Amino acid sequence: MTSSPSLSAQFYQLGIVKRVERWLNAPPHPALALEIGPGHVAAARWGSARGALETYAIEPLPAGAVMPSPVDANIPQPDAVRAAVRKVLARVPDRGDPIALLIPDAVVRVFILPFETLPRRSDEALPILRWRLKKSVPFDVEETVVSWTRQNGRSGALEVLTAVARQRNVREYEEAAESQGASIGVVLSSTLASLPLLEDRGATLLVRMSGRTLTTVIVNGGIVCVYRSSEMHGDPATLEPQAMLDEIFPAVAYYQDTWGAHVDRVRLAGAGARETLFHKALAEELKVSVGTLADAPDVSPLGSSAKDLIRQDLDALVGWELNEGA
Repeated sequence: MTSSPSLSAQFYQLGIVKRVERWLNAPPHPALALEIGPGHVAAARWGSARGALETYAIEPLPAGAVMPSPVDANIPQPDAVRAAVRKVLARVPDRGDPIALLIPDAVVRVFILPFETLPRRSDEALPILRWRLKKSVPFDVEETVVSWTRQNGRSGALEVLTAVARQRNVREYEEAAESQGASIGVVLSSTLASLPLLEDRGATLLVRMSGRTLTTVIVNGGIVCVYRSSEMHGDPATLEPQAMLDEIFPAVAYYQDTWGAHVDRVRLAGAGARETLFHKALAEELKVSVGTLADAPDVSPLGSSAKDLIRQDLDALVGWELNEGA
Protein backbone atom coordinates (compact mmCIF):
# COMPACT_ATOMS: atom_id res chain seq x y z
CA MET A 1 0.00 0.00 0.00
CA THR A 2 1.03 3.60 -0.34
CA SER A 3 -0.39 6.89 0.77
CA SER A 4 1.01 8.73 -2.22
CA PRO A 5 -1.69 9.24 -4.85
CA SER A 6 0.88 9.12 -7.64
CA LEU A 7 1.85 5.56 -6.80
CA SER A 8 -0.03 2.30 -6.99
CA ALA A 9 -0.74 -0.01 -4.09
CA GLN A 10 -0.12 -3.72 -4.42
CA PHE A 11 -0.67 -6.97 -2.59
CA TYR A 12 1.05 -10.26 -3.20
CA GLN A 13 -0.87 -13.47 -3.72
CA LEU A 14 0.99 -16.71 -3.07
CA GLY A 15 0.83 -19.52 -5.61
CA ILE A 16 2.90 -22.29 -7.12
CA VAL A 17 4.98 -19.79 -9.06
CA LYS A 18 4.52 -16.96 -6.53
CA ARG A 19 2.18 -15.10 -8.82
CA VAL A 20 1.85 -11.40 -8.21
CA GLU A 21 -1.61 -9.89 -8.01
CA ARG A 22 -1.32 -6.22 -8.93
CA TRP A 23 -3.81 -3.50 -8.11
CA LEU A 24 -3.97 -0.58 -10.54
CA ASN A 25 -0.74 0.09 -12.44
CA ALA A 26 1.77 -1.45 -10.07
CA PRO A 27 5.29 -0.01 -10.19
CA PRO A 28 8.31 -2.14 -11.09
CA HIS A 29 9.57 -4.43 -8.34
CA PRO A 30 12.25 -2.35 -6.54
CA ALA A 31 15.61 -4.04 -6.08
CA LEU A 32 16.13 -2.29 -2.75
CA ALA A 33 13.91 -2.91 0.26
CA LEU A 34 14.12 -0.75 3.38
CA GLU A 35 12.57 -1.95 6.61
CA ILE A 36 11.82 0.35 9.55
CA GLY A 37 10.98 -1.82 12.53
CA PRO A 38 10.47 -1.25 16.25
CA GLY A 39 14.14 -1.93 17.01
CA HIS A 40 16.07 -1.45 13.78
CA VAL A 41 16.36 0.01 10.33
CA ALA A 42 17.62 -2.40 7.68
CA ALA A 43 18.00 -2.51 3.92
CA ALA A 44 18.90 -5.11 1.32
CA ARG A 45 19.66 -4.71 -2.37
CA TRP A 46 19.01 -7.68 -4.64
CA GLY A 47 20.79 -8.28 -7.93
CA SER A 48 19.34 -9.05 -11.34
CA ALA A 49 19.63 -12.80 -10.74
CA ARG A 50 16.81 -14.07 -8.56
CA GLY A 51 17.91 -14.31 -4.95
CA ALA A 52 21.30 -12.71 -5.54
CA LEU A 53 21.95 -10.50 -2.53
CA GLU A 54 24.29 -7.66 -3.44
CA THR A 55 24.57 -6.01 -0.05
CA TYR A 56 22.66 -5.26 3.12
CA ALA A 57 22.95 -3.13 6.25
CA ILE A 58 21.25 -2.95 9.62
CA GLU A 59 21.28 -0.23 12.27
CA PRO A 60 19.78 -0.60 15.74
CA LEU A 61 17.34 1.98 17.04
CA PRO A 62 17.22 3.30 20.61
CA ALA A 63 14.36 2.03 22.75
CA GLY A 64 11.16 3.92 22.01
CA ALA A 65 12.35 5.46 18.74
CA VAL A 66 9.61 3.57 16.86
CA MET A 67 6.39 2.63 18.67
CA PRO A 68 4.13 0.93 16.10
CA SER A 69 0.43 1.73 16.42
CA PRO A 70 -2.58 1.81 14.10
CA VAL A 71 -3.82 5.01 15.77
CA ASP A 72 -1.17 6.93 17.71
CA ALA A 73 2.01 8.61 16.49
CA ASN A 74 4.54 5.93 15.50
CA ILE A 75 7.89 7.70 15.48
CA PRO A 76 8.39 9.76 18.67
CA GLN A 77 12.14 10.04 17.97
CA PRO A 78 12.25 11.06 14.28
CA ASP A 79 15.86 12.29 14.44
CA ALA A 80 17.07 8.89 15.65
CA VAL A 81 15.15 7.09 12.91
CA ARG A 82 16.37 9.44 10.20
CA ALA A 83 19.95 9.01 11.39
CA ALA A 84 19.60 5.23 11.18
CA VAL A 85 18.05 5.47 7.70
CA ARG A 86 20.92 7.72 6.61
CA LYS A 87 23.55 5.24 7.84
CA VAL A 88 21.81 2.30 6.20
CA LEU A 89 21.35 4.03 2.85
CA ALA A 90 24.98 5.14 2.92
CA ARG A 91 25.92 1.46 2.88
CA VAL A 92 23.10 0.32 0.60
CA PRO A 93 22.49 3.31 -1.73
CA ASP A 94 19.18 3.51 -3.57
CA ARG A 95 20.90 4.70 -6.80
CA GLY A 96 18.00 7.04 -7.44
CA ASP A 97 15.51 4.23 -8.03
CA PRO A 98 12.25 3.81 -6.09
CA ILE A 99 12.48 1.55 -3.06
CA ALA A 100 10.15 -0.82 -1.23
CA LEU A 101 9.38 0.40 2.28
CA LEU A 102 8.45 -2.28 4.82
CA ILE A 103 6.70 -1.09 7.97
CA PRO A 104 5.58 -2.80 11.21
CA ASP A 105 2.52 -5.06 11.24
CA ALA A 106 0.88 -3.05 14.01
CA VAL A 107 0.43 -0.10 11.63
CA VAL A 108 -1.57 -2.10 9.09
CA ARG A 109 -4.84 -3.90 9.78
CA VAL A 110 -5.47 -6.91 7.53
CA PHE A 111 -8.92 -8.42 6.93
CA ILE A 112 -10.25 -11.35 4.92
CA LEU A 113 -13.64 -10.17 3.70
CA PRO A 114 -16.22 -12.44 2.01
CA PHE A 115 -18.11 -10.99 -0.93
CA GLU A 116 -20.67 -12.28 -3.38
CA THR A 117 -19.28 -9.82 -5.90
CA LEU A 118 -17.02 -6.77 -5.97
CA PRO A 119 -16.55 -4.35 -8.86
CA ARG A 120 -13.27 -4.67 -10.75
CA ARG A 121 -12.89 -0.91 -11.08
CA SER A 122 -10.97 0.44 -8.13
CA ASP A 123 -13.02 3.65 -7.91
CA GLU A 124 -16.16 1.53 -7.53
CA ALA A 125 -14.66 -1.09 -5.19
CA LEU A 126 -12.98 1.32 -2.76
CA PRO A 127 -16.18 2.90 -1.32
CA ILE A 128 -17.65 -0.58 -0.78
CA LEU A 129 -14.53 -1.78 1.03
CA ARG A 130 -14.42 1.35 3.20
CA TRP A 131 -18.07 0.85 4.12
CA ARG A 132 -17.35 -2.77 5.14
CA LEU A 133 -14.33 -1.68 7.20
CA LYS A 134 -16.06 1.24 8.90
CA LYS A 135 -16.91 -0.62 12.13
CA SER A 136 -13.74 -2.72 12.19
CA VAL A 137 -11.00 -0.12 12.44
CA PRO A 138 -10.28 2.33 15.29
CA PHE A 139 -10.06 5.37 13.03
CA ASP A 140 -12.00 7.21 10.35
CA VAL A 141 -11.90 5.06 7.21
CA GLU A 142 -11.97 8.18 5.06
CA GLU A 143 -8.43 9.06 6.22
CA THR A 144 -6.98 5.66 5.35
CA VAL A 145 -5.04 4.02 2.58
CA VAL A 146 -6.51 0.72 1.44
CA SER A 147 -5.05 -2.10 -0.63
CA TRP A 148 -6.73 -5.33 -1.63
CA THR A 149 -6.51 -8.46 -3.72
CA ARG A 150 -9.02 -11.16 -4.59
CA GLN A 151 -8.71 -14.80 -3.64
CA ASN A 152 -10.90 -17.90 -3.64
CA GLY A 153 -12.13 -19.13 -0.29
CA ARG A 154 -12.55 -22.79 0.72
CA SER A 155 -15.74 -23.25 -1.28
CA GLY A 156 -14.50 -21.15 -4.18
CA ALA A 157 -16.43 -18.09 -3.02
CA LEU A 158 -14.90 -14.67 -3.49
CA GLU A 159 -12.78 -13.31 -0.65
CA VAL A 160 -10.95 -10.00 -0.61
CA LEU A 161 -7.70 -9.80 1.32
CA THR A 162 -7.68 -6.19 2.45
CA ALA A 163 -5.08 -4.05 4.22
CA VAL A 164 -5.93 -0.69 5.70
CA ALA A 165 -3.81 1.86 7.54
CA ARG A 166 -4.19 5.39 8.78
CA GLN A 167 -2.62 7.66 6.18
CA ARG A 168 -0.87 9.95 8.66
CA ASN A 169 0.85 6.96 10.31
CA VAL A 170 2.12 5.56 7.03
CA ARG A 171 3.42 9.01 6.17
CA GLU A 172 5.65 9.00 9.27
CA TYR A 173 7.62 6.09 7.84
CA GLU A 174 7.61 7.48 4.32
CA GLU A 175 8.91 10.84 5.53
CA ALA A 176 11.73 9.19 7.50
CA ALA A 177 12.93 7.59 4.27
CA GLU A 178 12.19 10.54 2.01
CA SER A 179 14.14 12.87 4.31
CA GLN A 180 17.25 10.95 3.28
CA GLY A 181 16.49 11.24 -0.43
CA ALA A 182 14.68 7.94 -0.92
CA SER A 183 11.79 7.67 -3.38
CA ILE A 184 9.05 5.33 -2.18
CA GLY A 185 7.69 2.93 -4.78
CA VAL A 186 5.83 0.41 -2.62
CA VAL A 187 4.78 0.28 1.05
CA LEU A 188 4.01 -3.09 2.63
CA SER A 189 3.78 -4.47 6.16
CA SER A 190 6.66 -6.73 7.11
CA THR A 191 4.66 -9.95 7.53
CA LEU A 192 2.88 -9.48 4.20
CA ALA A 193 6.32 -9.10 2.66
CA SER A 194 7.42 -12.36 4.33
CA LEU A 195 4.53 -14.55 3.16
CA PRO A 196 6.16 -15.81 -0.08
CA LEU A 197 8.71 -17.62 2.09
CA LEU A 198 5.98 -20.06 3.12
CA GLU A 199 5.35 -23.37 1.39
CA ASP A 200 2.76 -23.63 -1.37
CA ARG A 201 1.70 -27.15 -0.43
CA GLY A 202 -0.64 -27.86 2.44
CA ALA A 203 -1.37 -25.53 5.34
CA THR A 204 1.43 -23.56 6.96
CA LEU A 205 1.07 -21.64 10.20
CA LEU A 206 3.40 -18.65 10.49
CA VAL A 207 4.08 -17.42 14.03
CA ARG A 208 6.04 -14.19 13.74
CA MET A 209 7.20 -11.85 16.49
CA SER A 210 8.42 -8.31 15.88
CA GLY A 211 8.93 -6.30 19.01
CA ARG A 212 5.78 -6.82 21.06
CA THR A 213 3.62 -7.67 18.03
CA LEU A 214 2.70 -11.30 17.42
CA THR A 215 1.31 -12.01 13.95
CA THR A 216 -0.33 -15.34 13.19
CA VAL A 217 -1.04 -16.32 9.58
CA ILE A 218 -2.30 -19.58 8.10
CA VAL A 219 -1.77 -20.07 4.37
CA ASN A 220 -3.17 -23.09 2.52
CA GLY A 221 -2.29 -23.70 -1.11
CA GLY A 222 -1.66 -20.02 -1.77
CA ILE A 223 -4.79 -18.78 0.02
CA VAL A 224 -4.49 -16.65 3.15
CA CYS A 225 -7.01 -18.35 5.44
CA VAL A 226 -6.27 -16.61 8.75
CA TYR A 227 -4.49 -13.37 9.60
CA ARG A 228 -4.28 -12.18 13.18
CA SER A 229 -1.95 -9.55 14.65
CA SER A 230 -1.90 -8.70 18.36
CA GLU A 231 0.05 -6.58 20.81
CA MET A 232 1.55 -8.80 23.52
CA HIS A 233 2.61 -7.96 27.07
CA GLY A 234 6.29 -8.48 26.28
CA ASP A 235 8.80 -8.99 23.51
CA PRO A 236 10.36 -12.39 22.68
CA ALA A 237 12.96 -11.97 25.42
CA THR A 238 10.31 -11.79 28.14
CA LEU A 239 7.17 -13.36 26.66
CA GLU A 240 6.17 -16.70 28.13
CA PRO A 241 5.55 -19.50 25.60
CA GLN A 242 2.08 -20.09 27.07
CA ALA A 243 1.10 -16.50 26.29
CA MET A 244 2.13 -17.09 22.69
CA LEU A 245 0.14 -20.35 22.56
CA ASP A 246 -2.94 -18.68 24.06
CA GLU A 247 -2.79 -16.11 21.28
CA ILE A 248 -2.45 -18.53 18.36
CA PHE A 249 -4.97 -21.16 19.56
CA PRO A 250 -8.02 -19.13 18.42
CA ALA A 251 -6.51 -18.79 14.95
CA VAL A 252 -5.78 -22.51 14.72
CA ALA A 253 -9.25 -23.41 16.04
CA TYR A 254 -10.92 -21.06 13.56
CA TYR A 255 -8.97 -22.64 10.70
CA GLN A 256 -9.89 -26.15 11.81
CA ASP A 257 -13.59 -25.26 12.12
CA THR A 258 -13.77 -23.31 8.87
CA TRP A 259 -11.57 -25.47 6.64
CA GLY A 260 -12.13 -28.82 8.34
CA ALA A 261 -8.41 -29.53 8.39
CA HIS A 262 -5.32 -29.23 10.56
CA VAL A 263 -2.18 -27.22 9.89
CA ASP A 264 0.63 -29.28 8.38
CA ARG A 265 3.60 -27.35 9.73
CA VAL A 266 4.67 -24.27 11.65
CA ARG A 267 7.21 -21.63 10.67
CA LEU A 268 8.54 -19.55 13.55
CA ALA A 269 10.13 -16.13 13.10
CA GLY A 270 11.45 -13.41 15.38
CA ALA A 271 11.84 -15.52 18.52
CA GLY A 272 15.46 -14.47 18.99
CA ALA A 273 17.55 -16.17 21.64
CA ARG A 274 14.51 -18.06 22.98
CA GLU A 275 13.75 -19.73 19.66
CA THR A 276 14.39 -23.23 21.06
CA LEU A 277 11.94 -22.63 23.91
CA PHE A 278 9.16 -21.43 21.60
CA HIS A 279 9.96 -24.17 19.09
CA LYS A 280 9.49 -26.85 21.76
CA ALA A 281 6.22 -25.35 23.02
CA LEU A 282 4.70 -25.22 19.52
CA ALA A 283 5.79 -28.75 18.64
CA GLU A 284 4.42 -30.22 21.86
CA GLU A 285 1.05 -28.49 21.63
CA LEU A 286 0.33 -28.70 17.90
CA LYS A 287 1.98 -32.09 17.21
CA VAL A 288 3.38 -30.96 13.85
CA SER A 289 6.85 -30.16 12.55
CA VAL A 290 8.16 -26.74 13.54
CA GLY A 291 10.93 -24.90 11.75
CA THR A 292 12.15 -21.41 11.02
CA LEU A 293 11.59 -19.48 7.82
CA ALA A 294 15.22 -20.26 6.94
CA ASP A 295 14.16 -23.93 6.74
CA ALA A 296 11.47 -23.28 4.11
CA PRO A 297 12.12 -25.01 0.75
CA ASP A 298 12.04 -21.83 -1.33
CA VAL A 299 14.84 -20.30 0.73
CA SER A 300 17.47 -22.92 -0.09
CA PRO A 301 17.93 -21.85 -3.74
CA LEU A 302 18.60 -18.30 -2.54
CA GLY A 303 21.81 -19.37 -0.84
CA SER A 304 23.46 -18.81 2.51
CA SER A 305 23.23 -15.01 2.39
CA ALA A 306 19.43 -15.09 2.38
CA LYS A 307 19.42 -17.57 5.24
CA ASP A 308 21.76 -15.32 7.21
CA LEU A 309 19.32 -12.44 6.80
CA ILE A 310 16.45 -14.58 8.04
CA ARG A 311 18.45 -15.70 11.04
CA GLN A 312 18.91 -12.02 11.92
CA ASP A 313 15.10 -11.59 11.83
CA LEU A 314 15.29 -9.79 8.48
CA ASP A 315 12.97 -12.27 6.79
CA ALA A 316 10.81 -9.46 5.36
CA LEU A 317 13.74 -8.31 3.22
CA VAL A 318 14.13 -11.83 1.81
CA GLY A 319 10.40 -12.30 1.35
CA TRP A 320 10.34 -9.07 -0.61
CA GLU A 321 12.75 -10.60 -3.13
CA LEU A 322 10.44 -13.60 -3.61
CA ASN A 323 7.48 -11.23 -3.91
CA GLU A 324 8.67 -10.40 -7.40
CA GLY A 325 6.78 -13.41 -8.67
CA ALA A 326 7.08 -14.94 -12.10
